[in-house]
Amino acid sequence: MNKTDISARFRELQLHICKALEQLDGLATFNEDAWDRPEGGGGHTRTLQGGQILEKAGVAFSAVHGPVTAAMKQQLGHEGERFFATGVSIVLHPKHPRHPIMHMNVRYFELEDSKYWFGGGIDLTPHYVDLDKATSFHTSLKELSDRYDTSFYPKFKEWADRYFFLPHRAESRGVGGIFFDQLDESSGLTKEQLFSYCQDLGRLFPIVYSNQLEDVVLKEPTAEELAWQALRRGRYVEFNLLHDRGTKFGIYSGGRTESILMSMPPMANWVYNQEPSEDSEEQKTLSFLRAVHQFC
Repeated sequence: MNKTDISARFRELQLHICKALEQLDGLATFNEDAWDRPEGGGGHTRTLQGGQILEKAGVAFSAVHGPVTAAMKQQLGHEGERFFATGVSIVLHPKHPRHPIMHMNVRYFELEDSKYWFGGGIDLTPHYVDLDKATSFHTSLKELSDRYDTSFYPKFKEWADRYFFLPHRAESRGVGGIFFDQLDESSGLTKEQLFSYCQDLGRLFPIVYSNQLEDVVLKEPTAEELAWQALRRGRYVEFNLLHDRGTKFGIYSGGRTESILMSMPPMANWVYNQEPSEDSEEQKTLSFLRAVHQFC
């Protein structure tokens, strides 16, 4: 399996996920923007707006290559003169505050056609934490991961807890998920098995998002719910701009700005020194995000 094969199958994964999300939303469809990277490679960014369920969704595919800059070497922690990177990145921002934000990315990176690794992750960011839904999400991730290696879920879940965290707020971005990086044959799995794990994770994405919507009784959102949603979206922006490795790598590697910032919510808000009312749903969610939890 070479980088061309991996890139082609990641493109197929992008199209599969978009089709599943269109069926789930039932109203809006994805538009595609093909782009070229002057330094080498390009991609296809697919976006959906104004859906019945999804206010904004992005599913991006890229396959880029070129020289490794000094900034990239510092970011990656590896030497090398040329790189190849391909992957799929997804973020869903729902219309209703009672539906969650969900993000995923899977990627492959190669230096000089020899040193390679896979990375990725998936995490759930509800505006209002539902413990049953969070547990269901983690159970699905554990079941998939256990098919490959029973050490994956606990290790990658802990990694996600550390990664999807806003240290300046001392709170989690959401209820976590799994995160992994620089995964190669030293893991005990072959290159083909690791790629299969990434593919299966991608195919699971629309399924677990659909599960989050089941049995959720929606009412017209109140002004308080919409204000809280905007504040939680603000936290999402803070994490992506300050801490997200994918965003930083995209910027450092001279990536396409529109695609890199695709993950931003359609609207967000910040309120100075805002604290929810005691015993409110908002306060309970915030307290949950400031604690450590085990789901499986």
